[in-house]
Amino acid sequence: MSVFAKRLKQCREDKKNVNPVFTQEHVANKIGVARTTYTAYENGTKMPPLDTVNIIADFFDVSTDYLLGRIDTPNIDSTPTLNTWLRQENADLSESERDELGSEIEDYLAVRKQRILEKRNGK
Repeated sequence: MSVFAKRLKQCREDKKNVNPVFTQEHVANKIGVARTTYTAYENGTKMPPLDTVNIIADFFDVSTDYLLGRIDTPNIDSTPTLNTWLRQENADLSESERDELGSEIEDYLAVRKQRILEKRNGK
């Protein structure tokens, strides 16, 4: 099995341990390929085209270099962005529901930041 196949499978299984929605079929749908094609990627019997490697890397929030075995660290900045977190950890929500949740989180963070700044300035 290729490094790519092993790492791809590990990425999905890591996510599935947190959220059981991360089946091969779910990931295949999210990245825009058939489940059988995605299964072939994980089994190492087929290698995706480069544009699909980029989509997979974005979906799992890892670098393409990691997936391809060029580096051993999944990504340089291991802190996922809000959008990545919303996409990965809330896959059971519709896109509009994730957008709404993201807006509410951003509003909350803006209020918290303001309170911190006010506290710092003695207000």
